Parts: sequence; C-alpha cells; structure tokens
Amino acid sequence: MNRIESDKQELYAIAGLAKEFDISTRTIRFYESKGLLFPRRVGGTRVFNKRDRARLILILRGKRLGFSLKEIEEYLSLYDADQTHDTQAEKLLEMVNLRLGLLKDQMQDLKTTTSELSEIKKLVKQRLTQ
Repeated sequence: MNRIESDKQELYAIAGLAKEFDISTRTIRFYESKGLLFPRRVGGTRVFNKRDRARLILILRGKRLGFSLKEIEEYLSLYDADQTHDTQAEKLLEMVNLRLGLLKDQMQDLKTTTSELSEIKKLVKQRLTQ
C-alpha cells in the first residue's frame, strides 16, 4: 500500500488505494469528481487521508450492495451533519429496507421466470422426443 507519512497523519497515494481495493485510479478520480472523496494535493499528486480511505470503503460497499451514487452521497453527507450519527443510522436502515424489498421482489420474479423456463424446456423436450 502506498502510504505517505506526513505530520503524523497517514496518507495514501491514489495508486496505492487503487491497488489495495483492486480498482482503477480512474474509478477513484470518478468518485472524486462526484464529490464523494476529497483528496489533498501535494504538488500535482493526490493524497488521501484515513477518512478518505474509509469513505472509499463505504462507497465500494454501497456499490456492491446495489446502492446508487446519489444514495451513497446522501448517506455520507449525514456523517458530518449529526455528531451522534443517529440520522446516518436511520438513513442506512431506510436504504437497507428499500434495497431488501427490491431484492425480494427480484427473487420472486426470478423464481417465476425460472419456473416458466423449466416448463417450456420440459414441453420442448417432450415434443422433440415424439
């Protein structure tokens, strides 16, 4: 991991973060352009602190779970707005409940589709063996 020590603060180079999380530097720059990450500049080099790294972890987890960048942004923006983080926790619960509902609906749709396809397969096989 490309770590840079600066004034007792752990900093990360973009290449190091990209390698650590198996993503491209372009992906990290994209999240920066969307206002989700806020690296400092040292000369022409982006440097990320521990908070940026933690935010990147949350962004990647959110994307993996199917949340939109807008939803992730709303969630992350609550971190600084509420010192108790209760609002952030409530937002997360709301997002999770909505996502779970959507996934359950999709699972039911998949079950229906696979059942229909299995029936079609069975009928076609019967026809071909006659």
